[in-house]
Amino acid sequence: MDEVRDWLGPEPAIYLTTAVAVLSVATGLVNVGAQSISGPLAPFVPPVIQRTAGFTGALTGFLMLASVFGLRRRLRVAWVSTIVLLPVTALQGLVQSDVVAFPLIGLSIVSLPTILVSYRRFDRGIDLSMAQLAALAALIGTLVYGTIGTYALREEFGQVETLTDALYYTVVTASTVGYGDVIPSSSDGARLFALSVVVLGTASFALALGSLIGPMIQARFAKALGTMTRSQLDRLEDHVLVLGYGDLTEPILEELQSTVEFIVVTPDDDATTALGKRDINAIVGDPSDDEPLQRAGIDRARAVLVATNDDAQDALAILTASQLNPDARIVAAATDRENIEKLRRAGADSVISPAVIGGHLLVQSAMGGQGMEAIADRLLDVEDEDDI
Repeated sequence: MDEVRDWLGPEPAIYLTTAVAVLSVATGLVNVGAQSISGPLAPFVPPVIQRTAGFTGALTGFLMLASVFGLRRRLRVAWVSTIVLLPVTALQGLVQSDVVAFPLIGLSIVSLPTILVSYRRFDRGIDLSMAQLAALAALIGTLVYGTIGTYALREEFGQVETLTDALYYTVVTASTVGYGDVIPSSSDGARLFALSVVVLGTASFALALGSLIGPMIQARFAKALGTMTRSQLDRLEDHVLVLGYGDLTEPILEELQSTVEFIVVTPDDDATTALGKRDINAIVGDPSDDEPLQRAGIDRARAVLVATNDDAQDALAILTASQLNPDARIVAAATDRENIEKLRRAGADSVISPAVIGGHLLVQSAMGGQGMEAIADRLLDVEDEDDI
C-alpha cells in the first residue's frame, strides 16, 4: 500500500509534467529552426502549420513549466492547467510531424492518467498576498489600457493596424525595450499617451517583479534562519511531526534522521535557527496552536511525537493534533509519571516516561544487567502498555 500511495502522490505528477514541458520546448525549438521535416505525416501537413505548431509548442512548454511551479505548491489550478495542456502538447507534437516529436506525444499520453489519479493531492487554492494581487491588477490594467488606447489612436501610430500590433507596441514600450519600429506621430495627444504607457508600464512591471523576487528573498532568509519555505512545507508527505524541542527531543531527532522525513514545531526562534543549520526541518510556532500544525502538514503526517518538556503543554498539543488528524498516531513523552494517564486521556495513543525507563535501566545496570531483556520486551510492547 505504501508503494501505491507513493506512486499516486504529488512527486510523479511533478516529475512527469516537468519532463513533458522540457520535451515540448526542445521539440518546438528544433522544428522552428528546421529547414525541412521528414516525419511520416510531413506530406499531409503544410510547412507553415508545422512551424506554427513548433512555435506554439515551445510556448506551451513554458506554460507547463509554470504549471510545475504551481504543482509544487499543490495548487488545484495548476493541476487543471496541466490536464488541459497535456492533450495540447500531444496534438502539437502530432501536427509537427517530425520523428523528434514522437517522444513528446508518447510521454504526454502516458502522463495524463497518472496526473488524473493524483487530483486529490492538489487541493489548495491560490493564496495571493495583497501586494501580489495589486501587482497583477496593475500589470493587466496597464496592458489593457495600452492596447486599447494604441488601437484607438492607430492612425497616429505608424504600422499599427490590428489589436496584435497594439499589444506588441504596449509590451515593448511598457517594458522599456523600445525597438523603435512603432512610434507615435508628432501630435501632442499621441506622445502624451505614449508617455503614460511608459510610466504606467515601468511601475506595473516593477511591482510584478517585486512580488516575484520578494518571496525568493524570503526563501533565502528562511534558509539562513533555519525555517522552511511554503513550497517545502507543501511537499511534505507521510512524515512525522515532532512537537517541541529540548534535551528530551534531541535523541528522538537523531533517531528520526536516519529513518523518516520529519519536521519540528517549536516556539523557540534560536532553536529553529540551530536546527536549520543542521539541515533539520523546523518551523516556529506554538505546538498547541492549529496554524503551525496545519503549516507543517499534519493532515498528511503519519505520526506525531509530543515532547515539549511540559506535560500541560503536551496535553494541549495532543488535543490539537488529535482534532486536526484523528488518523495520525500520537506518542507523547511524559516528564512526570503521574501525568501518564492524563496524557493518554488527552488523546495520545502511547505515552512513554523517559525518567521511568532511565530508572529501570540504571537499576538493572547496577545489578549486573539482569532483567535487561525484560525491559527491552516492554519497550517493544509499548503499543499495548498503559504506561512505561
